[in-house]
Parts: sequence; structure tokens; C-alpha cells
Amino acid sequence: MDDKTAVPGREKLAAAREDAVGLREKAVDVREGTVTTRERKIRAAEAQGASDDQISMLRQANAQLVIATIEAHTLAEQVQTAQADLDHLAHHDVLTDLPNRILLNDRLTQAIALAHRQGKQLAVMFMDLDRFKHINDSLGHAVGDRLLQSVAQRLVGGVRHSDTVSRQGGDEFVLLLPDIEHAEDVALSAQKMLTALALPHLIDQHDLQIGVSIGISIYPDDGHDAETLIKHADIAMYHAKESGRNNYKFFEQDMNARAVQRQSIEAGLRRALERQEFVLHYQPKINLLSGTIVGTEALVRWQHPQRGLLEPAQFVPIAEDSGLILPLGRWVLREACLQARAWQDAGLPPITVAVNTSALEFRAGDFLQYLRATLDESRLEPHYLELELTESVLMRDAASADSVLHALAALGVKLAVDDFGTGYSSLSYLRQFPINTLKIDQSFVNQITSNPDDATIVSAVISMAKALRLCVIAEGVETAEQAAFLLAQHCDEGQGYFFGRPVEAEALAILLETGVSPALPH
Repeated sequence: MDDKTAVPGREKLAAAREDAVGLREKAVDVREGTVTTRERKIRAAEAQGASDDQISMLRQANAQLVIATIEAHTLAEQVQTAQADLDHLAHHDVLTDLPNRILLNDRLTQAIALAHRQGKQLAVMFMDLDRFKHINDSLGHAVGDRLLQSVAQRLVGGVRHSDTVSRQGGDEFVLLLPDIEHAEDVALSAQKMLTALALPHLIDQHDLQIGVSIGISIYPDDGHDAETLIKHADIAMYHAKESGRNNYKFFEQDMNARAVQRQSIEAGLRRALERQEFVLHYQPKINLLSGTIVGTEALVRWQHPQRGLLEPAQFVPIAEDSGLILPLGRWVLREACLQARAWQDAGLPPITVAVNTSALEFRAGDFLQYLRATLDESRLEPHYLELELTESVLMRDAASADSVLHALAALGVKLAVDDFGTGYSSLSYLRQFPINTLKIDQSFVNQITSNPDDATIVSAVISMAKALRLCVIAEGVETAEQAAFLLAQHCDEGQGYFFGRPVEAEALAILLETGVSPALPH
């Protein structure tokens, strides 16, 4: 049953409740009339000289009727209060006391009708908190609930009395802005929301910072009914997330096509593992001093049945948002370990294989158990496996990460910080965690021969890594000049198109036979 058909049903239910209360009130009137009649009978009995026992019995019966009448009044009031409470609960979110989906839909439908009659515009904002799940999972649902309440208070504090802030469920909120003059006014409201939520939320002695991605749809341009406007605002919100999160986007018609494509990819991902449509490509890591291949990074590709070979950027973000990154990441880990062992069994020089590990995998309760089982199954010695984790994954819950990382180190697995320099600002984790390798992000390497600031940053990272006795590898090396600069700065290893593009396992096996990068002199 849709919301439009649900409204009359609720009205009938409310009418029925009112009828019930009316009947109870009539019953009370009858009882009151009975009490009055009894009182007259008592007086008549006294006048006629009835016995004391008879009069006493009549008075007791009358007293009981008075009590019953009072109780009936109280009960009727309690019923009315309970009905009002039930009606409130049916239309409001229990956690935040904000209007829920039902009430929002009612108000939006009414606002659309009014805007249509008056020839005016209205706006719908669909808001989704950025990375709320990680806070909820790491600090617990109690902290997550209080954070949602804090967010709700700030949203309500930043809107007009005529606006409606609704919680849709989870970490999703919808804001209805009736009667707007210009789209610029909505943009200002969205920016106001971003600013309000950017300030830290103090929850149980945690200073929590959380952003929000906002999608905006406008009536009548982006839809003529509540369902369409909310859907289009939701689509725009996804584009805000894809554009870096913590910003806002207005709905555009071509977003529909991209949303359909996104849904298609998500549906396809669910089938792809069963159909074995994923493949791994391997990019060599080169010792800059000797020019030999010392390792490789496993990079997933999707052999899509209709669209051909897809790069990670085309499907990994969707896998992360949908939770499918967990089974996909585990498939990559298992496949990479089996392949590394297969190369060794074929008599090729043993090398380290690196695998990217997502936050969802790393935080899974059975992560260590699955990794150990995978190493046992593949017969790969742990020191030939390297896990690459970003700074944000490491620092999201440092206490929990610390125990997992030390367990991995004790097992013999190598640990690398991926995209170093682009994430968490504190460097304290470098001495806290058992890290083996720093990977300098390619955004710094790209400009080292043309931008003095980037060259200085890369040189400083290499010097710091050396002082901490860490291996340092530069990503995204594309020219001989970049390779020469890194070698002069005593960078240990390089990875990038200059040394070799990602290739299938059979092609990398040929490179391993020589053991030298094709880009360097043999």
C-alpha cells in the first residue's frame, strides 16, 4: 500500500477512535444518571422509614457507583492520551523525535499542492552522513545514537519554522523547504547545514567530526510528486559523495542515467563473484638501485560480460558503499596468495605480493582468522604477503587497529601504509604500529621534477622513513627523470608505468624469469 492510499486509512482509524471515546463518555453519562437516581431512591427509602441496613446497603452501592464513574472518567482520559501518544509515535522517529517518512510525505504532498496553486517553488534536501557507519561500528551504537540526536538538533536549529527536518532512518535525513524564491537560497541553506555539522560533536568525551553529503531537488523542475522529488534528491546526494563528500549537488537530468548505471553495476557485482568475472593484474615493484623486481601489487579488474574490462575506479567505490567490498576483498586476498605460491612452485624467484585491505575487511571480527586460513590453504609463507592499508583505516580506531596489526606482525605478514601523506595528519602511529613500508602517494611523485614543494615533501618523507628504518616506495613513477630523482634521494623502491603496467599473472611470470624491469638496462 503506498502513502497516498494510507492517508484515508489513517483518517478512518482516527475517526473510529473518536467514536470509541464518544461512546465511553455516553456510558459515563449513563452511570452519572444512575448515581442520581440511586440518590433519590435513598432519600425516598429514608422518608418511607426503611431499615438502617437497607439504607446502608443503598449508600454503599451509591458510593461504589461514584467511584466507578470517577474511574471511568480517568480511564477515558488515559485512553485519549495513549491514542495521542500512539499517533505521535506513528508519525515521528523514536530516536530523534523528528518527523518520519510518513509525516514528511504528508507535508511534502501538501506543500506541492500549495506550491502548484500559488505557482511557487519548493526544495527537498536529501542528507546522508559521511562515514557514520565507521563511528557507529568502532565506538558503539550508543555513541552513534547520541551523535544522530546531536545532528538532528543542529539541523533543526538551522532551519525556518516552516521547514521540516525528517529522519528517514539510519543516518539519512530529509529537509523540506517550502516556498523558496531562488535556487541560490537553497544553496545557502545547504552550506549552512554543512557549516553547522562541521563543528565537533562532544559525545562521551569523544570529539566527533562528521560531514554530510547533500542532494537537492526543486519542484516543479525536478519532479511533480513527493516520491520523485525525494528520489532525485537521493540521486544528487550520491553524486555529492562521489565528488569528495561533505558538499552538496543539485539534481541534473543526466544523473538519472548514471544512477541507473550505478544500480546496474551494484546488481552485477552481486553476481560477478559467483560467475568468476573478476581477474587480478599484477604491477611490479622495482628495487631502484639494482633494477630487479622485488615484489608486485595485486590489482583487481572486472571482466564485465557487456562492458568489457573495468578498472577498479569504476566499481570499487560502489562495492565499498554496498558492503560488497568484503567478499570481493577476501577473493582478492585468496587469489593473490594462491598465485604467489604458484609462481614459487613453478621455480620462479619468490617475491612479495601486496594486497590492498579495505576498512570493512580490516574491521571484520574474523579478519585474522580468515587471513591465517588463507595462508594455510595457499601454503604461502606469511613474509611473502604484504597488506596495504591507508592512514585513515589505521587511525579510525587506533586502539583496535593496534592489536590487529601486532598480531599480523607476529604472524610475519608485512604491513605498508598506502597513499602516505594524503590522510591522517599525525605521525605518531609510525612508532606506535609495526609498519614495514611507506608508499609515497603518486600525487606527490607526479610533480617532483617540476614542483619544488613536492620535491621537498618527497625528500623529507624518504629521510624520515630512513631514520625510522622503514622501507619507502614511490607510486606512480612514469618518467626516467622521476626515477633518477628518487634514486638520488635513496628511495628504496618504485612502482608505476615507467617500470611496468599491471599485467596478467602469465605476463608477470615472464618478467620474473629475467627478474629485471623492462624499463631499466639489463
